[in-house]
Amino acid sequence: MTEEEDRVEYAEQNALLKRRFDAVLTEPIPARMYLKRPAWLDYARAAMLVAVGVAIGLAAPMLRTPAPSPVAFAVPLQVRAARAHLVYSPEVRHPVEVEAKEKDHLVKWLSKRLGTNLRVPLLSSEGFELLGGRLLPGNDGPVAQFMYQEASGKRLTLYVTRPHKGDNVTAFRFAQEGPVSVFYWIDRDCGYALSGEIDKPTLARVASVVYKQLEP
Repeated sequence: MTEEEDRVEYAEQNALLKRRFDAVLTEPIPARMYLKRPAWLDYARAAMLVAVGVAIGLAAPMLRTPAPSPVAFAVPLQVRAARAHLVYSPEVRHPVEVEAKEKDHLVKWLSKRLGTNLRVPLLSSEGFELLGGRLLPGNDGPVAQFMYQEASGKRLTLYVTRPHKGDNVTAFRFAQEGPVSVFYWIDRDCGYALSGEIDKPTLARVASVVYKQLEP
């Protein structure tokens, strides 16, 4: 076969192939071919999720916020006393739980709840009469509050609590908590805070009387 004859034969074969397969080659790729995921992709994704879970588990102890220390967040004695004064001193009908006419019962009840023998100062010489008292919640347990009132209607409250481990033993101290003046001190058995919306000199004088009666 000559070279010319070979070229003619190859051309005829190419023409035949094109007629038979060109229609297939130009068909659009089915959508299912795009949507089908290779199997290795599922394995890779599962492995990645496992790795992320392990990493989170290892990091969790380091990310956990430590529990707050009770001492660090304890409210100071003078602040607790001032807040209690602001809550109960404006009360008209129910300023106390137990009235002064039941003083013996009041002292016995609150002494039992606080676990110590309480004494109630007498402030008649300073113009303040005992109205009574109530039980309050404190940082570590129950708290006693005694309320006094003078003829003009002004009131004082004596806040008594067992010392909190965050409270330091103090001598006589003064604090101003908003409109409330507070003289407070802590001895070995109890913490005391005398609060009132009165001037500092008057409160200091009354606090001295309270201190002398409680610490003879």
